[in-house]
Amino acid sequence: MILGYARVSTGGQNLEAQVEALKAAGAERIYSEKISGSQLDRPELDRLLDQLRPGDVVVVAKYDRLSRSLQDLLIIVETIRNRGAGFRSLAEDIDTTTPAGRLVFHVMSSIAQFELERIAERTKEGLAAARKRGRVGGRPPALSNERRAEVQRMRDQEGRSISELARLFQVSPNTIRRA
Repeated sequence: MILGYARVSTGGQNLEAQVEALKAAGAERIYSEKISGSQLDRPELDRLLDQLRPGDVVVVAKYDRLSRSLQDLLIIVETIRNRGAGFRSLAEDIDTTTPAGRLVFHVMSSIAQFELERIAERTKEGLAAARKRGRVGGRPPALSNERRAEVQRMRDQEGRSISELARLFQVSPNTIRRA
């Protein structure tokens, strides 16, 4: 039996194109859900894996619909294989029911993981370069240097409470404590 799996990350996205592709590939039963691929708890994927029988084939429109991380993807495909089933990805033309398909799957997965790591590396390099140029990312401080000095003066000289200062400066008590 051919079992299809379709997934989109947000409620605003549409599953129709994936479902149509899976039907065209001969999927007799399609499991679909709107949930992030990084979520470990995906009820429809779990149902699909529970229904797997030897000789079945799990089909997805693209392999990133199955998982967002290489490690998770490999675990899921290994689970499918251990149940005696195969895995097919339509967009990448991967079919793990053959030795060549398994090789292509592992090569493509490694390339995808490499690209994710390169993106993270380039992001870190860009942030470091921006810091060297004096740009600081993140949220701006809740209190300017002048307001911080005023908070300290009011606390030390006037003996005002942290909660009173927080209300007065419209910040959290933790911000006052840090100041």
